[in-house]
Amino acid sequence: MKAPSRRQMSGEPQLDQAVQRWLDWDQNPWTRAQVQSLVAAGRQDDLRKRLCCRMSFGTAGLRAPMGAGFSRINDLTVIQSTQGLHSYLSRCFPDLRDRGVVIGFDSRGQEESGCSSQRLAKLTAAVMLSREVPVHLFSTFVPTPYVPYAVQKLGAVAGVMITASHNPKEDNGYKVYWCNGAQICSPHDREILCCVEEQLEPWSSSCWEEELVETSSLRTDPLADISRSYMEELTSLCFHRNLNRRCPLKFVHSSFHGVGHDYVQKAFQTFGFAPPIPVPEQKDPDPNFSSVICPNPEEGLSVLELSVLLAEKENAPIVLATDPDADRLAVAEKSEGCGWKVFTGNELAALLGWWMFSNWKDAHPDPEDVQKVYMLSTTVSSKILQTFAREKGFKFEETLPGFKWIGHRIHELAQAGNTVLFSFEESIGFLCGSWVLDKDGISSAAVVAEMASYLYHKHLNLNQQLHIIYQTYGYHLSKTSYVVCEDPPTINSIFSRIRNFGGTGSYPKTCSGIQIVHVRDVTTGYDSSQPDLRSVLPVMKSSHMITFTLQNGFVATLRTSGTEPKIKCYAEYCAAPGNRSECSRCSSDVSRLEEELQSFMAALLDEFLEPERNNLTRRHI
Repeated sequence: MKAPSRRQMSGEPQLDQAVQRWLDWDQNPWTRAQVQSLVAAGRQDDLRKRLCCRMSFGTAGLRAPMGAGFSRINDLTVIQSTQGLHSYLSRCFPDLRDRGVVIGFDSRGQEESGCSSQRLAKLTAAVMLSREVPVHLFSTFVPTPYVPYAVQKLGAVAGVMITASHNPKEDNGYKVYWCNGAQICSPHDREILCCVEEQLEPWSSSCWEEELVETSSLRTDPLADISRSYMEELTSLCFHRNLNRRCPLKFVHSSFHGVGHDYVQKAFQTFGFAPPIPVPEQKDPDPNFSSVICPNPEEGLSVLELSVLLAEKENAPIVLATDPDADRLAVAEKSEGCGWKVFTGNELAALLGWWMFSNWKDAHPDPEDVQKVYMLSTTVSSKILQTFAREKGFKFEETLPGFKWIGHRIHELAQAGNTVLFSFEESIGFLCGSWVLDKDGISSAAVVAEMASYLYHKHLNLNQQLHIIYQTYGYHLSKTSYVVCEDPPTINSIFSRIRNFGGTGSYPKTCSGIQIVHVRDVTTGYDSSQPDLRSVLPVMKSSHMITFTLQNGFVATLRTSGTEPKIKCYAEYCAAPGNRSECSRCSSDVSRLEEELQSFMAALLDEFLEPERNNLTRRHI
């Protein structure tokens, strides 16, 4: 391809060099044409955004819109990322060519970029195969949890999952797992990016040859063995199979146009249930997510409309929805006379934590056994598991946001002979047991179904059991929200203002007229509640996260998302367990407290983020 003419040059050496490199290296005709079109139109701002910066690893790996540019997900950036990954793995694992890597993909795709998760997975495999590294490449799309599970079962040195989970249809991602089956974190993520930067030019034409996966003797398809093994291990989470077989409840399942349908069906059969009723419009993979305004079941009833309509028609009291890559789970329940209750991630965690411990305790009556039992959650999630732990005697730990931190901690605890029963993050990410080291919507769906079946035979439903938990352990009321900000300098400015609210180095003293008694800033490592003023959680300089503890017991956190252009906001109020005046609140008192928390959340956004002044888009779904 001929270089752009001088008339087309921008006059900016860095940009011109980036354009030339792209046109020299990219062999995808669709993304080459995108850059050529931007050059011809003189759209220098767009070119700068696409070509003058690179992606970095967030809480779920590399994630960005598909399309041309070094800052986006496309053939070239996936090849570059895989070359860097190979170089780093070669340095860390002398037996890389014996153990190989696992590669999986979801059902995403973008026609105008000639880009699909399957193609990107094949290119990832081609780079590894070009260096004679064995590749365990799934032959069809799989749930994200299958990749970390396969890494452990096959003894691979790493795994790659091509997915953007619940992000908008324009996005895709490159998620990397370490040899222990947990997502990579520091220092591996930084070192891999350094290796990428050292060798940006594709090594050879072999890196572009998708067909290598069909002809190479080093490529295997682990689908049948891994699926069989996964379902066998899933039985360890099934406690009442005979009861499940007699369950009269019907369940509706939506896979949100993603990969979950077949796998949830198999999981239900493994537990002894009849298969759930699929939402026909959303059963099959569709990269356009045609029937939903947003492919994230966490958004609630607005995106569960088809599921609820089908459940009403079929007289099914429970709706289960897995996100497109089936690592998250949303649950809704029909309430007598009150419509449908969509459980938050924190509420589902209260139910699942209670369920997992109750069944474990039935099998382990010796009081000494509880000393080596753990539950985990991320620091922005509800403290309900911490309350359980204090009452029941097991151990609880919290981690930084992102399931990668939970996965590594589970591995460390297991190595020391401990049992991790349950882990979660508030964004509907759950893990029952510890044989997969990432959140898992497939297993969670089956566990929730069994819990609902068990409660039905006790003449209870999920929501009733949730309130029994809160009456026993104290109400844990939480609210979450977010604003969208596409401009990183604005985000930095917002958090700089918070850190210098009352002058240099002075955090806010009040919010909504309520005194702030403690501030923890994980980005800087500051924690006013500690004697040495240093955060117990590790410093996380790559993103912003500040937590405020208020005089009235509210705890609120503001943080940047690791996967989307959002500032997320969390607030929780925890009543003390055993405090009858709190635990026996009538529904009107609980509603009043929820209103207070909602009002506080609104004030938190207005006072600290200033959405109108900073042109932030409020959550609108």
